[in-house]
Amino acid sequence: MKLPPHLLDEIILSLGEVFVGKRYADKVIEFTFKRHRKWGSRDRRIFAESIYECVRWWRWFWFLAGLPDEEHTQPENITPERLWRVWAAYWITNGRDLPKDENAPEVKPGDVLKRAKDGAPPAIRAAIPDWLEARGSKELGANWPALREALNVPADVFMRVNTLKNDRRSLREKLGQEGYETEAVEQVPSALRLKQRANLFGTASYKAGLFEVQDAASQLIAPFLQPEPGMRVIDACAGGGGKALHIAAIMRNKGKLLAMDVHAWKLAELRKRASRAGVDIIEAREIEGSKTVKRLAQKADRVLLDVPCSGLGVLRRNPDAKWKLSDAEIDRLIALQAEILESYSRMVVPGGKLVYATCSILPSENEQQVKAFLAKHSEEWTLEEELHRTPETGAFDGFYAARLGRKGAVAAANEEADSKQSVPEEEKDSEGG
Repeated sequence: MKLPPHLLDEIILSLGEVFVGKRYADKVIEFTFKRHRKWGSRDRRIFAESIYECVRWWRWFWFLAGLPDEEHTQPENITPERLWRVWAAYWITNGRDLPKDENAPEVKPGDVLKRAKDGAPPAIRAAIPDWLEARGSKELGANWPALREALNVPADVFMRVNTLKNDRRSLREKLGQEGYETEAVEQVPSALRLKQRANLFGTASYKAGLFEVQDAASQLIAPFLQPEPGMRVIDACAGGGGKALHIAAIMRNKGKLLAMDVHAWKLAELRKRASRAGVDIIEAREIEGSKTVKRLAQKADRVLLDVPCSGLGVLRRNPDAKWKLSDAEIDRLIALQAEILESYSRMVVPGGKLVYATCSILPSENEQQVKAFLAKHSEEWTLEEELHRTPETGAFDGFYAARLGRKGAVAAANEEADSKQSVPEEEKDSEGG
């Protein structure tokens, strides 16, 4: 395969932006495509695959290039010459001949292939940080090796049909007319899988709001919450609103759905998506502090807490996240998750339900969080059901969810006592929701 020099130059430049500039790979690719609108589909595919595969297998290709392992995360040691060597290792291991360039560093294919055959320690071979290897082994034990391997398998593209505008069968037909072949996903009634990877955001069906791009495991969360038309529902960590839109569809766009987040720009994106999807029951509200949450005490029949997490369950889609994460950051997130669960759970009415969810595979972010919460609030909350999805068991991402039921009389008494102690008089007349 002949590689145009300009394309290789852009690959090396973009890898530098990811590993030296600390930018996210998907944003770098998006920006590069905007700068080179005349690139054909072949160039775009080669460029995107090169970036994602080099990012996904960064530490392994760095090792195959014969570079010092301890320097693979040190920006000052990630030079253009070394980036070229890393890319060359990727290119060679995929059975391709390096382009002839007298100015390029010499990389001997035989040396690269010999290192690959000789092997390396598990963390290097799996292209993950040492801290992740240690944490995964400690928390997941015998399940970790299979999970570790699955996290490097590129994820499929799934869609969630917008049932407010069409059904799965009609969406398959429309996408087929646009040249995209899909298949239904068993056990996920709202999901379609794209048979051949493609960018769907420019399709007429997407622009008409007929579907959202969303992993099949993620599509299990909204129905797990058990929302119903006419209910008062809060998605308290809504982000860009993928699950909020799904909840609205299940509610048949009837009732009230409050979508909250600490980032106003994410809520702005949600408003655009809601408009495209034909959803008008969503109110997007920025969380400006603890008062925002306190004013919503006992205001919701259902609350979804899709909490900030490590994202280790979706590394297949965001491979550069593992190079930006740290053990200390996960510890910080675990503390934040416990704080959110403790505080935001008060928004559920007595007799209502809450779903705690993450896209993590770590028990410390998942079942252990729920277990600790229930140990403190066993008189008030009960565990109804847990949901686990991990990449090594199928094509889905890693997700966890627990549905908790709030008991009636005990919850009401506790909430009344808390409100008398903690809510100033001036706040009682300015409730939101």
